[in-house]
Amino acid sequence: MGSTVFERNRPDASTVRHALSGTRQAVFWTEDAPGDAYPTLTGDISCDLVVVGGGYSGLWTALLAKRENPAARVVLLEARRIGWAASGRNGGFCEASLTHGEENGRSRFPAEFDQLQRLGMRNLDEIEATVAELGLDAGFERNGAIDVATEQHQVEWLREAAAEPADGDAAADAPSPSSTPTVRFLDGDAVRAEVHSPTYLAGLLRTRDSALVHPAKLARALARACVDAGVEVFEHSLVLSIGDGTVIETPHGVVRAERTALATNVFPSLLKRNRLATVPVYDYVLMTEPLTDAQLASIGWSGRQGIGDSANQFHYYRLSQDNRILFGGYDAIYHYGGRVRERYKNRPETFARLASHFFTTFPQLDGLRFSHRWAGAIDTCSRFCAFFGTARGGKVAYATGYTGLGVAATHFGARVMLDLLAGRTTERTELEMVRSRPLPFPPEPAASIGINLTRWSLDRADHADGRRNLFLKGLDAVGLGFDS
Repeated sequence: MGSTVFERNRPDASTVRHALSGTRQAVFWTEDAPGDAYPTLTGDISCDLVVVGGGYSGLWTALLAKRENPAARVVLLEARRIGWAASGRNGGFCEASLTHGEENGRSRFPAEFDQLQRLGMRNLDEIEATVAELGLDAGFERNGAIDVATEQHQVEWLREAAAEPADGDAAADAPSPSSTPTVRFLDGDAVRAEVHSPTYLAGLLRTRDSALVHPAKLARALARACVDAGVEVFEHSLVLSIGDGTVIETPHGVVRAERTALATNVFPSLLKRNRLATVPVYDYVLMTEPLTDAQLASIGWSGRQGIGDSANQFHYYRLSQDNRILFGGYDAIYHYGGRVRERYKNRPETFARLASHFFTTFPQLDGLRFSHRWAGAIDTCSRFCAFFGTARGGKVAYATGYTGLGVAATHFGARVMLDLLAGRTTERTELEMVRSRPLPFPPEPAASIGINLTRWSLDRADHADGRRNLFLKGLDAVGLGFDS
């Protein structure tokens, strides 16, 4: 097995120790965007629609429902605080893809991939338009993205992706020609002219199909927009059961609703059928202190694109509005039993590995320190993109399994849930992606054995010029896998 660039070019251990020495276990985004406080549900109320979950999925559902029918009484219930979980701690990559990338989409939904691309672009356009219309303070920047190759075998992958013919109808319903997604292959010199990293061998510049947001600001702004539209928002109101889909029980009150939208994502589903459909996988992140003007000049990055590398165990990174660098990914950790636990968020060996990889990527930033470190659980399903459905005779709809690419896709999922609850036949509800379900994960101990064997195999592939072993090929054949 070969070594990767991050093993061949490790920084001095003292560089890593210094960079992590003042780091706090805290989420930068939520500290940077204090939220409003909302009441706890006490007593019994009735409504037309109750939304369970106060992350992006639930917030978009409540807001879109109220905008669609201002006379409807819409209630949102959140177990803790608005946007405290994945929606407040992700990387802020707002991608047009509904399928967790092109390769996954083409392999799973080949007959409708072009349609999904078009719908994904329309979805991102709608988010941008809503942010502008409502004046949402969300740090929205539609700067595009760069996929980078850090190993020689990845260069050809990016070259092939750039050579793919443009989707003929990708922008058929887009508001303007500027919404047409374009990709351009960058050789080593060209990609390093965009962002100065000695690890870059090539890049794929994507325009229009990717934006950045401040995750917590987006969640807080959506909650305020919900309230402004007339949605009743309740925090610290854990849903204990949904009964027949019309009686929603919390510790201190009951909501009687005509319809229920479930937006609980990584947390244990309130529907038994979905208990094995997703598993929580922990993702880890570092945030630097703000860069000085000289440090910024040393890395370029004037386009402020989001960046991701092309390995199976990949990194993602971006600039914040105050010119910090968020650097995350690589390790994706599943814990036996599939539980969500606070103690899983502190993993010193992963933070040290990320710091080492950061300074391999940007050795010119030696001396920079990290201010924050954190982690969060991703709702991972076996097909790597969201799935949808109804229960309780159509009174309940759900969308879950976004697998780490839900910042934009949750807006699409909200529209799907509202279509399903209304019994509407739409282009969205006719999609195979919406009508089908992923294969479930097996129960323990098989789940833990299989997931960790997959992680090991993906790491081996990264050390073997991308070649997948028989185990990974078998998973590909039956539509199972593992990704962050």
